[in-house]
Formats: sequence, structure tokens, C-alpha cells
Amino acid sequence: MIGVFASIIDGILVGAVYGLAAMGLTLIWGVMNVINLTHGAMIVLGMFALYFLASVAGLPPYAALPLTVVIGFVVGVMIYWIAVHRVIGRAHLMSLLSTFAMNMVLIGLGTALWSTSPYNVPVRVPGVTWEAYTFTGTHIMAAILAFVVAGLLYLLLYRTRIGKAIRAVASNREAAELNGIPTTQVLSFAFGLGVALAGVSGTLIATLFPFTVLSGQAYELKSFIVTVLGGLGNPAGALLGGIFLGVIEGAATPFMPVSWIPIIEFLLFIAVLILFPRGLFSFTRS
Repeated sequence: MIGVFASIIDGILVGAVYGLAAMGLTLIWGVMNVINLTHGAMIVLGMFALYFLASVAGLPPYAALPLTVVIGFVVGVMIYWIAVHRVIGRAHLMSLLSTFAMNMVLIGLGTALWSTSPYNVPVRVPGVTWEAYTFTGTHIMAAILAFVVAGLLYLLLYRTRIGKAIRAVASNREAAELNGIPTTQVLSFAFGLGVALAGVSGTLIATLFPFTVLSGQAYELKSFIVTVLGGLGNPAGALLGGIFLGVIEGAATPFMPVSWIPIIEFLLFIAVLILFPRGLFSFTRS
């Protein structure tokens, strides 16, 4: 019984990182109604940014985190102007195809540059021992940083001028324009911010597990599940949804093979879409 409880706690720690990844996806949807299919590639961008900054440039892994935010934001703004700007306001299929095409380009470039070989970033953080179980220090640190980043996002959205502009554009773009808000620049900033969140989550994931150029696909699918659990366009709900998904993974792992976990997650995904189309945590939406 203690082993199951320990597994659930570990799932919560990892789930916080899932929630952070989904926050970037749901932020972009909430502001501009665009489903960003480059999300997985942006998670991988964060992984490789950490690898080169830590393993090649010699920076301490967690000290590289601010740089990955900047890199993710700049790349996100570039993707916005290349693949997203002209399809905003059109049929959702247009943005899906546009971001999917960009995703394939990015995966192709990544494969050509770094192949599909596994990479690893060695990180040493003391763990915490309870009873006979040790909670990995990197898992604890990743969860703490995920909550810190989520808190900073909240302050940005609700305590700054640019955050108020983002919420205004998300609520009513035409009215925001009439009030003098430069909506195009705000949309560009919001997309860059969403990609930066994906990059940060990728950086944290890279401190936990080995990764390849193709690793982003699995975490992108988890982000979609978490986004549905939390409610589309609800960053706070995404964080709660990620923790909820982590609890499910942690509770199920001691009783079944790991290969069954994705099946359970997608059954949950379908059930929530049918029974709770606004998400399990839509009550947190302001």
C-alpha cells in the first residue's frame, strides 16, 4: 500500500510537468483558437536546448532554463509569422494543416542534424527518502520549477499590462482593436509565450528521461489529453489536469504493464470529451 502511495506521489511530480506543457498548448488555443501541432517539436526544442547549453556550453542544467525560455519565445514568434498569422480567423483545418506542415519540417531538420539517437543530460539532485522509497531529486525539482513557472504565468496574465492585453484579445479581438490594443503584436507575443512554455517543459523533461528527436510526439499527445481534462483555453485547468493525469499514471503503474497506460489515458480522453466537453476543471475558468 505504501508503494502505491509513493508511486502516486511520483506521478504528481511528473504530472506537474505535463500540466506545464499543456499550459502552452491551451494558452495558444484560448487566445487565437489555433491548435498548435508544432507543440511536440517545441518540447523537443527545449530538450535539445538544454542538451547543448549544459553538455556543450557547460552551463548548469537548471541555470540554462532562462535561456531556453528566450529561445522558445523567439522560435515561437518566428513560427507565428511563418505559419500561423495568415490562417487566424479561418477554418480550424487551415491552422491544423499549416502547423502540421511546419511540424514535419522541424522534425525533418532535427532528424537530419541529430538523427534519432537517444540523448541524455546528466543531472544530480539529492533525493528524499521516505520509508523504503526514495523520491528522485530531479522529479522534485522539476515539479517545483513547473509550479514556479505556472505562478509567473499567472502574474503575467493578471498583473501586467501585456497580460491584460492578451486577455482582452482572447475575449474580443475586434473590441480590443477599437480600444487601441495592437492585436497582431499581442497574438505574436502570446504564441511565442505558448511555445516558450512548451520549451520549458521539454527542458524539465530532459532532466528526467532520455530523449530523441521524436520524443515530442508522445508528450504532445499527453498535452492534448491534459488540455481536454482542464478545459480548452484554461491554463490553470491544464496544470490541474496534468497533475490528475500524473495521479492516474502513478496509481496504475504498480498494477499493470506500462504499455497499458496510454490506453487508459485515451479512454479517459474519450470519456471526458463525451461526458464533460468543457473539461473536468472548467470551474477554474475566469
